[in-house]
Amino acid sequence: MRRPRLQCLLTDRKAAVRCLNSRKAAPKPSVLEMRGSDDMVKWLERVDHTVPAFDLSRMRLQALTADQMDEVNALDIIHVSGTNGKGSVCAFTSSFLRTYSRLRQYPRTVGLYTSPHIETVRERIRINGEPISEELFAKRFFEVWNKLPKESSKDLDVPRYLQLLALLSFHVFISEKVDVGIYETHLGGEYDATNIVVKPIATAVTTIADDHMNLLGPTIEDIAWHKSGIFKEEVPAFSSPQTTLVEKVLRKRAADRNTTLDIVTLNHTLEGKTYLRLPNVQKTNCSLALALVNAYIRAKISIVQQPISATELLASCQNPIWPGRFQHICKDNLQLYIDGAHNASGIFHAVEWYADSVSKIATQNPTRILIFSHFSRRSVDELLRCVASHLRKNEILVHNVIFTSYNTGRDGINSIERNLQNRYDPKVLEECRLTWQVLEQRSTIFLCDTIEKALKKAGDLANNAGGAEALILGSLHLVSGILCLLGSAE
Repeated sequence: MRRPRLQCLLTDRKAAVRCLNSRKAAPKPSVLEMRGSDDMVKWLERVDHTVPAFDLSRMRLQALTADQMDEVNALDIIHVSGTNGKGSVCAFTSSFLRTYSRLRQYPRTVGLYTSPHIETVRERIRINGEPISEELFAKRFFEVWNKLPKESSKDLDVPRYLQLLALLSFHVFISEKVDVGIYETHLGGEYDATNIVVKPIATAVTTIADDHMNLLGPTIEDIAWHKSGIFKEEVPAFSSPQTTLVEKVLRKRAADRNTTLDIVTLNHTLEGKTYLRLPNVQKTNCSLALALVNAYIRAKISIVQQPISATELLASCQNPIWPGRFQHICKDNLQLYIDGAHNASGIFHAVEWYADSVSKIATQNPTRILIFSHFSRRSVDELLRCVASHLRKNEILVHNVIFTSYNTGRDGINSIERNLQNRYDPKVLEECRLTWQVLEQRSTIFLCDTIEKALKKAGDLANNAGGAEALILGSLHLVSGILCLLGSAE
């Protein structure tokens, strides 16, 4: 008997995700060895997309035919790198361009490529704000997968997980003929797999901070060099306000690439206003997105013909909720303040947002909870010290601290999509407990081996206290598990 069409689609999607996940096992070279942009050109050619040859060190176009120029530049890429906030900037830019489209009828289709995903890998590739469908994902994935080499050779590597996703996104956006593609880099910039388009509409760098030092460092200047590798010749470049050292590197890189660099300060439309109830750091990201939208409009003015003011754009834009970033959810007696902050800079902004949010709630002696999980090469001890320090500065006592893993603890909760391997170590949780005991002796500490148990413990504490305010941070993997569990309970 022939299987129902829906069942076929689900099977194809799961098969595609399993093939994609198989690339996570590929060994990860150093950033200097990655040079993902070089291989990306070859992979795209395997999938029948023409990509112009270019000198990576100078990002210069070389001997393009008209057909090549049309296919590559038809995407009209807006490229964003940085340490913190690049996903938010991309989401704001997408939201503003879709709002502009409603008001001015162009661009008709807006592509968005970001990482990581929260619930489904399809979230990474969006068209007009929505993740691509399961059918489209499976169809386009196997169009790519079936044309790639099965093993690496001296001439061409097999793409790893993120490289394969970037390749898929280019294939989807070209095939679906999107009018503009907004791209978030993976890790660095100079050698990033997304860094293949030599004539984007604009580039931007969000706040740069100490993160991935083992790959991009050892200094903040080294990180800035990598992030600014997306700058292109005569393509306008923008940046959020940076430290003096970082800005110096960005300006030199812009000069080397023969382009301008604008440092984008807070847009005056957002000054002193509670637009969309954004925390201050998101207002900074929003301002950078507005600058990118204006650059797009200027570049396409012959088509769109009508500029738009930030005031009109903001007034017409719906709240662009970006899951897992400064997200507030009310669940029974529990007020959840969720952010995927996983480095010192991100934790600072997350705690500031939490402190500002709970200060506006008229609750006498509220019970406060911290749910934290982090498994990586970063020093968990240093991250916890950062959390404790910023809570103390804001005069916030968390009465209960729950350390947990990345495991949801429930079979069937997007286990294929999340595909987390070996992300629970009781020794790490015990180290967290010992560290926090020194940092804040007044807290009661709980260790939960699954996120489901952590949420239940928080719920029980909230019920016993008649309500509680919980701050959740440490990793987007933790946030993913939280949101998947909350969604399954609705």
